[in-house]
Amino acid sequence: MPLQDVSTETQEERDRRFMAAAIRYSRRHLGLTGTNPAVGTLIVRDDGNGPVIVGRGVTAIGGRPHAETQALEEAGEKARGATAYVTLEPCAHHGRTPPCAEALIRAGIARVVGAAGDPDDRVAGRGYAMLREAGIEVVSGVLAEEAADLMSGYLIRSANKRAQVILKLALSSDGMIGRQGRGQVQISGEISSRQVHMMRAEADAILIGVGTALNDDPALTCRLPGLESRSPARIVLDRHLRLPLNSTLVSSARKVPLYLTAASDCPLDRKAAYVEAGVQFLAIETADGEVALPELVEDLAAKGFTSVLVEGGAHTAAAFLEEDLVDRICLFVAPKTLGEDAVAAPVTPDNLPDGFRLVRRERFGEDDYFEFVKER
Repeated sequence: MPLQDVSTETQEERDRRFMAAAIRYSRRHLGLTGTNPAVGTLIVRDDGNGPVIVGRGVTAIGGRPHAETQALEEAGEKARGATAYVTLEPCAHHGRTPPCAEALIRAGIARVVGAAGDPDDRVAGRGYAMLREAGIEVVSGVLAEEAADLMSGYLIRSANKRAQVILKLALSSDGMIGRQGRGQVQISGEISSRQVHMMRAEADAILIGVGTALNDDPALTCRLPGLESRSPARIVLDRHLRLPLNSTLVSSARKVPLYLTAASDCPLDRKAAYVEAGVQFLAIETADGEVALPELVEDLAAKGFTSVLVEGGAHTAAAFLEEDLVDRICLFVAPKTLGEDAVAAPVTPDNLPDGFRLVRRERFGEDDYFEFVKER
């Protein structure tokens, strides 16, 4: 298929093209920006020979500085009279630094194209209003759904005061996720496994139940070459502190953060041994002898976690589904079968809880991938 002749593209087509580029650029720091969203900004100037990107910015690691100020700094004087493409409405509130909307105004930006709206009460329309009052043309909602999908963790945390829960499972073609008492069973192919590690790199935390930790002795790190440093925090639901002190998770706690959800009645000397190894604890409430998951995801949001990738096992996955806490379901389905002695998956592409819709379907090697989002 021949490339589109950009000299004949409409303004709407141009806006969509550069916004798509801004969204792709924002992905660079997904999972690394703390409580702030990973926003992308492009400054585009057209002096008569076609549009040229003169400034780029993505929310910095840790959340500051914001994308807009970085893109404006790179553009310099070329920002005057240019168009800014921003994947999230520019902030309008004063902190220790001026709001991004004000920075765009001072730089002389003539036009701002925005994607997703910001539900934060301090922003929510105020950023666009500031720009319009300054005489800047504002076009909002361009590729809003695509931008919001990438920033869904931030949007859920802002609107609902809890972390986004992403449930990831690898399934056999007969709907199984492992074999009873056999430890870790490799189901997905190599390409799917790499995709999972990319998902880990973009999440704030990975969560599993202690049963999975005992059976598999996993590391739960990102092992893609060059992205090892992007391994997220690991969380184990371990009400009674059953995780062995010599496990892979505990042994690596000083390199990659590890949190356990032990109840308050666990022996203090046992806790002290974990602390000595570098393990951290999440204070929890219990209900019917189990970790109270709704309170847990609220507490995780309060600690700055935006997205939590739940990787199993079956009991933990089912518990999150039963509490209606799952926002996104990601299923990797391999062509192999595991047979009757296997552990059934709590969810399959053909057996979904109410309210989920398919948003993405891919093929990774021989595996099928399905991604569903909860309509709330």
